[in-house]
Amino acid sequence: MNNQAPTHSVAYWLEKLHSNGHSLSLKELTYYKSKTQLLDLAVQKRLRSPLSGQYLAPHKGRGMEFAEVRHYQQGDDVRSIDWRVTARTGEAHTKLFQEEKERPVLLMVDLSSSMQFGSQFVFKSVQAAHVAALVAWSACKRGDKLGALVFNEQQHHEFRPQSRDKAVLRVLHAMQDMQHADIGEQVHAGNLLSQLQRMNQLAKPGSVVYLLSDFVELNDEYGESIERQLQHLARHCEVVVGVISDPFERQLPQFNDTINVDTGRGKISLALDDAQFRRRYHRQAQQFDSQRLQRLSRHCHSLVEISAASALEQQFSLRSA
Repeated sequence: MNNQAPTHSVAYWLEKLHSNGHSLSLKELTYYKSKTQLLDLAVQKRLRSPLSGQYLAPHKGRGMEFAEVRHYQQGDDVRSIDWRVTARTGEAHTKLFQEEKERPVLLMVDLSSSMQFGSQFVFKSVQAAHVAALVAWSACKRGDKLGALVFNEQQHHEFRPQSRDKAVLRVLHAMQDMQHADIGEQVHAGNLLSQLQRMNQLAKPGSVVYLLSDFVELNDEYGESIERQLQHLARHCEVVVGVISDPFERQLPQFNDTINVDTGRGKISLALDDAQFRRRYHRQAQQFDSQRLQRLSRHCHSLVEISAASALEQQFSLRSA
């Protein structure tokens, strides 16, 4: 009899990742030090740019080595316009150069109350931390400097870019400590907006910036302001957006009762025994998802949807097939 847990089971992956699904340990975050090759597999959903390379959003900028010519995009340096191609085609084209200088990598990791939820595998906040650890170790391996903003409603930790393992470990410790912190009852609207404003001050031109969140605030009163901050950030940095979600947010299971759920932004009642209610919920969730991804795609160079319902290795391996 084979007593080994199947590789697709939740128990197997939680044990392999040294995770309990809701808190964070240094051991589970250092697990990704040997998994940096997964980052290449995550480049699957290009939205605005045909850039290529080893990052989720590989960076090309002004440098010594010519890379390619593409159509001019809003925010491009006018000094890089290829006037010969522009004259020949009648449309503005920009020269891209392979950047040779050191590139800072910055993480913005949302561990706020709406991220403290998971229905099948891990909390969204835990999955965001796993992605952040993967990016951090990859940056360290390449010799890039790493900086970060890790935040919830009550506090944030800010780290300016530094190199080596020490830079990674301080970010991992910050995520671990914040995930264990008591967020409390008060929800501070506009939290994502304020962190993006700070990231715009922190990120130097040419940086690669990873934004890891569920971006629920995009559909409230701060949505337009958040978009403006994203647009500003994308003008001088490579912006990678990782949207963390959970299947329960999109499709309710059938159940013979009404349940009360704390979403992190308030408590709601879900009539799981009402088929009409479940269908209406699904339609509204689909509309929200579509609007959220549309708004994000306008202002980033790469967008990746990441589920909290399975391990990163499962998701990235599936994408690479």
